[in-house]
Amino acid sequence: MRRTSKVAKRYAKGLLVFTQEVQNTASVFGEMKDLVKILEASKELNAFFNSPFIEAKKKISVTENIFSTFSPTSRNIIALAIRSGREDQLKAIAQEYINSVEDLNGIQRISLTTAIQLSPKNIDRILKNSSLVNHDKTIDMQISVKPDILGGYILRVGDLQVDDSVRTKLSNIRKKIELN
Repeated sequence: MRRTSKVAKRYAKGLLVFTQEVQNTASVFGEMKDLVKILEASKELNAFFNSPFIEAKKKISVTENIFSTFSPTSRNIIALAIRSGREDQLKAIAQEYINSVEDLNGIQRISLTTAIQLSPKNIDRILKNSSLVNHDKTIDMQISVKPDILGGYILRVGDLQVDDSVRTKLSNIRKKIELN
């Protein structure tokens, strides 16, 4: 997970307020999920959006065709971002909107990174021992294995993180030795 820009948060917040007023939060939620998937899958579309040589009008016209099945609300936020020169933020805006809706629905996003694949029992033990995890909420968990952390785990809940990896512990020891 990476940090979301202030721009993406502002656009997403405005979109959420609007969709709540017109009561189409659920449909726009699904479309924003589709937008994120499309942008993650298409290098060509990202290159198109990031090209300074293509005018905003052309980008809007192309997106109207690509996202023709989207609601007017979703098409308008895409067009607004392009007109404002923020097309490079579209994926972040959509993801922030998704996160905001999930927060409203009581879903907690958790990322767990380990050096090796853990058993469900060990994963459960890590979650139960963490004060970051709200066990009353529905959990949306993403588990990844990265051997370069050497051992231990990195637990990220929303914007908070606990790094209990061997790599970080060794790095901290190295820094202490260098200071002395």
